[in-house]
Amino acid sequence: MSDKKKYKILMLSDHALSTSGVACQSRFLIDGLIEKGHWSIRQFGAAIKHENYDVVQVNPDFIIKPVDGFGSPDMLRQTLAVEKPDILFIFTDPRFFIWLWEMEDEIHQICPIAYWHVWDNLPVPEFNRVLYDSTDLINCHSHMTYSYVKDLAPGRTNFIPHALPNEIYYPIQDKDMLKSARVQLLGEDRKDHFVTFWVNRNAKRKRPNDLLWGWSLFAKMVEEKYGKKDITLLMHTQPDDSEGPNLYATSEMLGISDSVVFSPERIDFQKMNILHNISDICINISYAEGFGLATLEAMQCGKPIIALKTGGLTRQVVDHRDGSENGVGLDVTHQTLVGSQQVPYIYEDYCSAQEVANALMKMYEMPKEEREALGEKARGYVQSEFALQDTIDQWDDTLLELVQNWRKRYKPWSIKEF
Repeated sequence: MSDKKKYKILMLSDHALSTSGVACQSRFLIDGLIEKGHWSIRQFGAAIKHENYDVVQVNPDFIIKPVDGFGSPDMLRQTLAVEKPDILFIFTDPRFFIWLWEMEDEIHQICPIAYWHVWDNLPVPEFNRVLYDSTDLINCHSHMTYSYVKDLAPGRTNFIPHALPNEIYYPIQDKDMLKSARVQLLGEDRKDHFVTFWVNRNAKRKRPNDLLWGWSLFAKMVEEKYGKKDITLLMHTQPDDSEGPNLYATSEMLGISDSVVFSPERIDFQKMNILHNISDICINISYAEGFGLATLEAMQCGKPIIALKTGGLTRQVVDHRDGSENGVGLDVTHQTLVGSQQVPYIYEDYCSAQEVANALMKMYEMPKEEREALGEKARGYVQSEFALQDTIDQWDDTLLELVQNWRKRYKPWSIKEF
């Protein structure tokens, strides 16, 4: 398709070569769109500490400009003038870009605004309406977000979920290699343990301390009922991250240091796939989760999950087609209403530590063959509902329609006289 016109996207997002969930999703999407042949991408690469600010040309159709924060109005004006993109695509949390909507009339002189939306709970965000009214496309990557936003921005809101490449996350069939990896990574004494995997940023929203609390109750249940200590919680995170609690201290206080293994080093996709494969299940009890990539990774590797039924996790742990679960779905038992100046209100969803322990016990007591069958069911669900090529095809069609028709729908702001 090299002889056909390529449209240019200016994407504002986490640096696509970094390791955050947003970065990985942006890279998967960029690679897929370039493969379709219609697109050339310029990215403001943000959300990391840059070693230098040299422009990175990944390939002729994908160029990254490292920026501090998420850019600035002057930087955006200059880039719009030079690059003249066909779409401005905001692919991260909008709180970083409030200034952008203040200059939307300038942007619309050149191109439409597409926005990848993160909103993971009630109440419906009425306060965002002015932002929605200034946006030409609002894509919701979880169906729950879509259900909240579609009536606030009718005709501009759609649902396209995240997805993962099959060649990155998949079940490893070499059982001898997996046994060896377990011993190497966890130790000889844990080779036959029930291994629960948690992979998240050590931050309040992810509830790592609550997970450790639930794990301590679970460990006590196993020891009292079976007289065993054959369980391991593998936490891929920074235990001493300044954004979260000191997980070393918490696990020691709870008396579970001997059953918790921390994996703090940054690793590549191949090693992450191995960690999923040597685990029996994956767990996420975040009180707010726009999507939840780690559980999707686990399911694609053929592992069942435990997840709180909140935000984007709900449609993962619960098969929306028949209501069955791909592991154990934890009901929300209580909420808090929080907020800030930019986000005045949103609920946080919780379950108790005992309910976490009960879910772990249910998976622990499940026969291995049944647990593996549940993992295969989870993988089949991902292949059906979160297929990467389907996601790329939907994005390609949606963005092409936007480029070709946005001006017909765009209504500039006007001043009314009273």
